Amino acid sequence: MTMSIVPALDLRPAQNDVAIPHAPANIEAEQALLGALLYDNAAFERIGDFLHARHFYEPFHQRLYSSIETAVRKGQLAEPILLAEQFNRDAAFEELGGIRYLADLVDRAPPAANAPDYSRAVYDLALRRDLIRIGGEIAQQAAQGDAERSARDQIEAAEAQLFTLAEAGGTNQGFVPFADALHGAVTMAAEAHARDGGLAGISTGLLDLDRKMGGLHPSDLLILAARPSMGKTSLACNVAFDVARNYAWEPQPDGTKKTVSGGVVAFFSLEMSAEQLAMRLLAEVSGVSGDRLRKGEIDALEFGRLRDAALEIQDAPLFIDATGGITIAKLTARARRLKRTSGLDLIVLDYLQLVTGGDGTGKNDNRVQEVSMITQSMKALAKELSVPVIALSQLSRQVENREDKRPQLSDLRESGSIEQDADMVMFIYRESYYLGRSEPREGTPEHLTWQEDMDKVRGTADVIIAKQRHGPIGTVRLSFNEDITKFGNLAHSQFFAPEE
Repeated sequence: MTMSIVPALDLRPAQNDVAIPHAPANIEAEQALLGALLYDNAAFERIGDFLHARHFYEPFHQRLYSSIETAVRKGQLAEPILLAEQFNRDAAFEELGGIRYLADLVDRAPPAANAPDYSRAVYDLALRRDLIRIGGEIAQQAAQGDAERSARDQIEAAEAQLFTLAEAGGTNQGFVPFADALHGAVTMAAEAHARDGGLAGISTGLLDLDRKMGGLHPSDLLILAARPSMGKTSLACNVAFDVARNYAWEPQPDGTKKTVSGGVVAFFSLEMSAEQLAMRLLAEVSGVSGDRLRKGEIDALEFGRLRDAALEIQDAPLFIDATGGITIAKLTARARRLKRTSGLDLIVLDYLQLVTGGDGTGKNDNRVQEVSMITQSMKALAKELSVPVIALSQLSRQVENREDKRPQLSDLRESGSIEQDADMVMFIYRESYYLGRSEPREGTPEHLTWQEDMDKVRGTADVIIAKQRHGPIGTVRLSFNEDITKFGNLAHSQFFAPEE
């Protein structure tokens, strides 16, 4: 009888087998951390505020950490016997071994001093899982397409998600010891002392204004408001360009650049195009009338001055974003990107009421609340990037109905929290504008009086500082050239008129 030979089984993996991907996790690190917390509740105070229950991979570990956190914050003891009562009906708890599982965690617990290391490991793996999730969502949205969202919008949304993920759990959260804050204040004072004029912030290029406000300070939100034709865009352009033109930096040991003068400027122009802004700056630098420049009424000599001015200023680090109706989310994402790629020292927004909130769908059920949200976001952005933000704002028409046309804080349109969130509120007032519209008939005694009054105020503008969190309020008088829309210093200006 012959015996048949059974062929041996081929236990080698098939060539077409696909490895099953697993989300990055470290159950042992989670167990070690939970064991340390159960053994010594005081270890909870060492792991920082960045770790939350959702960062654990094992669902039961999420619930266990949440229970430990709740007990510790209430000042109660968190130990296996007491916590076991909360999980009597928890199927996962029973499957893992019940109270025996908690006891094993305590038995194998590492020293409490190692708890921060394990918490960081758990948190890092959670970030990796979030990164995989976001990447998958990006790929899915890009593949499916969205009629309401362009590819650029999807990129910026993804960028915002990644930035939020990068910033979460950062070391800049929580309390700062007073000694550290004091050291920072002394450093700022030392830098101010070393600067010409003793400015603590970035110079605006307008001496009297700098003396009054101490320059542009990081993390400050400045509101520049005026009625139309007062020159708020011109003043913002003047300041932005002066800051960019005087930019100077020095290298640091870590390879970064430290701004020592001027700065990199981001100018969000929601009303004018980038070319129109550049035209204004060309007129200012060259001295050629902006009106004649737009009409093409310039000669060869003036064109040569324009060309020379363009060559002089073309390398200024002034970045213009002329996207109309930009959302606050897009604005924030683009400012963060510029900060990473080229540095950023000043943000100018022209103007506040043209920014849209939310997703830009135009659902403005309550515009006052939306503007309030925008100002709060701009203040948060100023603090996050540590740069001053100048936001232009329109004033309500009630100014025109008063005999005294000088603006007041109550004139801010859709004010909501504008006045509250702003560190400084400035108004531009040009008496010559209103006086020029009330010219009497020529040849009358009233016309002579009017002419004398016009001569006194022509070529000047008042910047009214109605609120300043870090200094006095009052009025600063500047020169104003209407032909080239340029604000400047008065030759003998010692004009600081306090408010009555």
